[in-house]
Amino acid sequence: MKRIFPALCALLLLTACGPELPPEDSDRLQIVAAVFPAYDFARSAAGELADVTLLLPPGAESHSYEPTPADILRVQRCDLFIYLGGESDAWVDAILSAIEPEGEVLRMVDCVDLLEEETAEGMQGGHDHGEDHDHLGEVLSMDEHVWTAPRNAAAVTRIIGERLAALDPVHAGEYIGGAGDYARELEELDRDFAAFFAGLPDRTIVFGDRFPLLYFARAYDLDYYAAFPGCGTQTEPSAATVAFLTEKVREEGLSTVWYIEFSNHLVADGIAEAAGVGTARFHTCHNVSRAELEAGETYLSLMRANLEALREHM
Repeated sequence: MKRIFPALCALLLLTACGPELPPEDSDRLQIVAAVFPAYDFARSAAGELADVTLLLPPGAESHSYEPTPADILRVQRCDLFIYLGGESDAWVDAILSAIEPEGEVLRMVDCVDLLEEETAEGMQGGHDHGEDHDHLGEVLSMDEHVWTAPRNAAAVTRIIGERLAALDPVHAGEYIGGAGDYARELEELDRDFAAFFAGLPDRTIVFGDRFPLLYFARAYDLDYYAAFPGCGTQTEPSAATVAFLTEKVREEGLSTVWYIEFSNHLVADGIAEAAGVGTARFHTCHNVSRAELEAGETYLSLMRANLEALREHM
């Protein structure tokens, strides 16, 4: 964060040398997305009519990312900038407070009804507020991980289509159509998740990791236990947290402890070993690896892979 203003000073250098940027007189819409879900929804709505750029590099951690001068210039020049609007991309607010965007800005958290992030039973403390937060139901902040519920993803996609249609009325029907097609696939995914969970006698899941899946859990009426909240910055749970989660796995007769993408899953491994069960990954789609991006993975494909993992391990 502290490097943003020096980075702004370097913008002048980019006009002479540096990363290639789209020409200022391009007749194609320029869309910049801060995180992968926004990138995926935007490219689905835009099709071949616009250039969509993902700002957060594949594999990068959003909470600690520091934008480059080229990133800042892209945000300033684009026609539509889409970002999450939560704690994990607070660096975006620093950019927007330092420049005057030439185009429009859309926050994903403004597209759906928000939930309050809270500590679940046994969960380690949340944000770094200098105090312990091991209290059931304590509100930490508004939860920003809105895309993790497919029905929310569909709603965001439709809104992006509407914003693009307003920016480029000549192709309005194509933007609305592209967004609608993808949204309907996401709504079908939502029905498939709902049908799967409806057939389970027990909907309890345990994550030996952060839990940025509150919207997903609420959408399908899941009981969840986890080591940390969705935006928790801690990596070492207390012995009490580990013991609680281990006992919960045993009590519920669960076969799997879950972890999320880019995790070293050491906590999940430890809980699983103590409980005598296995582990599996749930991809929250916050970001993707370089290999996943190059392979053409989408929010839809990654979430369908999650559904298959749930079918295998629950």
